[in-house]
Amino acid sequence: MEFKITKKANLWTIAIMVIGLLFTGIGVACEMGHDHGHHLGQRVLGNMLINSFFFFAIGLGALFFLALQYATETGWYASIKRVIEALTGYLPYGVMLLALTLLIITLMDGAHIYIWMDSAYTDPASHHYDQIIDGKSMYLNKVFFWIRTIVYLGTYLLFWRGFKKRSQLEDEVGGTDIHFTNYRKGATFLVFFAVFSSTSAWDWIMSIDVHWFSTLFGWYIFAGMWCSTMIVLVSLTLYLKKQGYLPNVNESHIHDIGKWTFATSFLWSYLWFSQFMLIWYANIPEETTYHLMRIENFKFLYFGMFIINFAFPMVLLMSRDAKRHAGILTFVGLVVLFGHWVDVYLMIMAGSMGPNAFIGFMEIGMMLLALGFFVRMILINLTKAPLTVKNHPFLDESIHHDI
Repeated sequence: MEFKITKKANLWTIAIMVIGLLFTGIGVACEMGHDHGHHLGQRVLGNMLINSFFFFAIGLGALFFLALQYATETGWYASIKRVIEALTGYLPYGVMLLALTLLIITLMDGAHIYIWMDSAYTDPASHHYDQIIDGKSMYLNKVFFWIRTIVYLGTYLLFWRGFKKRSQLEDEVGGTDIHFTNYRKGATFLVFFAVFSSTSAWDWIMSIDVHWFSTLFGWYIFAGMWCSTMIVLVSLTLYLKKQGYLPNVNESHIHDIGKWTFATSFLWSYLWFSQFMLIWYANIPEETTYHLMRIENFKFLYFGMFIINFAFPMVLLMSRDAKRHAGILTFVGLVVLFGHWVDVYLMIMAGSMGPNAFIGFMEIGMMLLALGFFVRMILINLTKAPLTVKNHPFLDESIHHDI
């Protein structure tokens, strides 16, 4: 069955982007009027980094989840494979926007976001000289940063292109050869992803707080990425079911995606608490500064975000029936998804702007603008291939999936 974008969906995506653009304009005007726009460039680029990374991460999380299904030879997912692939289809756009944001920041010597990009901090003759930053300069320098970034993004796009090409070919030729190729490629991707998901998190996010580090940070970013992806996946699947698509998807499929949403939410909560608890218990000044700054200046957002991302799924998604209820899944998912956006906001803006950061018209506007574009691209991706796969070796198993 071919997916067609409805006029209502078109209007909604356009409306979200227009509202986002309007709010962004108001935010820029307010910033220009406040202290002559001293923080305008830093704030705009910070928001660009938040939204380009957040939505890129959802596309990447979908690619990881697809590769995981290939590598484990899972059967139940075949009925929603095209939905997962539609999410992975955002990767080229996500890569472009993230790379553009990082390039602008680099050309502006870090734009007070990555202060280690400013040579003044590694020049002993400068009054800005920082011995800790200079000690990390073998790894944190512009050239090596961009070598790593190109390798990360290039690898992701290469695997995405291969999975997409073979999926389309499988519809035409069938057999098991393509399945076993995907099995091998999926396992190979997971090896690269295991390394790159952590090191890219250090480069793009953790290096903003350049004096601080956490050995759990890569896993923490990964858990947030995975949870956000599952929320978008279940929301999109429910939307398509409501529109009369995906006839082979039943309550058991929805239940499985709901379980993934529940499980990844707990994984993220466990890693948040583990990172916080270990640093709090050790009470080492250079480690506690990360949490202290956020607790002192963003206490409501910091702990509120954790409570939302942990308590909402625990209370509302614990039962079997809740994981099969479209209304509950959608409501919980959207609230938790916003909670993860706030998490990324705190990691980037609190680290770069400190106490000067706040959520205003610009933050909401740029988030809505990015959200509208993201949804628009996903809907377009859904039109590019039939929503039901053909000749998949596990399709029959998926159709009769029952738990």
